Amino acid sequence: MRNSNNYIICSPWICVGASWHYFNPKEKFGGPCYGYRFHNWNKLSRYVVVRSELAEAGTPDAAYPLSELQLGSKVKGIFFYTVTAFTAILLFVMMLVAHPFVLLLDRYRRKAHHLVAKIWATLTVTPFVKVEFEGLENLPTPDTPAVYVSNHQSFLDIYTLLILGRSFKFISKTSIFLLPIVGWAMFLMGTIPLKRMDSRSQLDCLKRCMDLVKKGASVLFFPEGTRSRDGKLGAFKKGAFSIAAKTRVPVVPITLIGTGKIMPAGMEGILNPGSVKVVIHKPIEGNDPEVLCNEARNIIADVLNHQG
Repeated sequence: MRNSNNYIICSPWICVGASWHYFNPKEKFGGPCYGYRFHNWNKLSRYVVVRSELAEAGTPDAAYPLSELQLGSKVKGIFFYTVTAFTAILLFVMMLVAHPFVLLLDRYRRKAHHLVAKIWATLTVTPFVKVEFEGLENLPTPDTPAVYVSNHQSFLDIYTLLILGRSFKFISKTSIFLLPIVGWAMFLMGTIPLKRMDSRSQLDCLKRCMDLVKKGASVLFFPEGTRSRDGKLGAFKKGAFSIAAKTRVPVVPITLIGTGKIMPAGMEGILNPGSVKVVIHKPIEGNDPEVLCNEARNIIADVLNHQG
């Protein structure tokens, strides 16, 4: 998650310290700050003061020590990961019991496993973060294969997207599959393994994604290739759109708002207060990857610009 070579996969079981591994095939698919004041220079690290909105309104006692704000966010972060870990362990048992039936009846979509993932994400996120959805009517039916693409700002993004309840596949670096519970659950879900910096493995991932889509499954990509650290939308790689164009399935653009402020990139151990908004846009279709890429990016960028 910390650079463009660390795309995680986010199965519902990646809770702590996992990072996303982004799909980047060898072909050219991708062509307020706060005011600080110092009470004493020698006490800088202990007495940095942050003005809250109440301070701007002229309310006394509206300045809080930064360390206290950080402490609160860290405590929330600890509770967040505690909940997600214990929930994952309990729900993994359900997934394990159901797996033989999933292979027999629904080998490619594995909707039962993704239902478990939705339950896990919901139980993990809703006690800490308010999530608002807009455009749910634009989601394809669960049985309709599609390529979902979203902007990427935070480790929280995958939790939020899992709540949608669509059985889209992810790509993960192979080392994650060795992790107890996390890796095992990813394997059961049909997550696609990828060897980093291996062009052959990257092309194999592309083929597997296309094969899954043809057999009725969906895939999810973060086309920026890494998380944005400043909230600005990065350039999109064309891999996801190439799959959509070749398989003639719809591209579903999704805009995530607020996740980067709650759990900033590089600060996965904290959970700041705030809310998240998920905007699902109308599906787009076409046979030109570049046109699809530009259209999807413009749709997502337009919402982000209006929010900013």
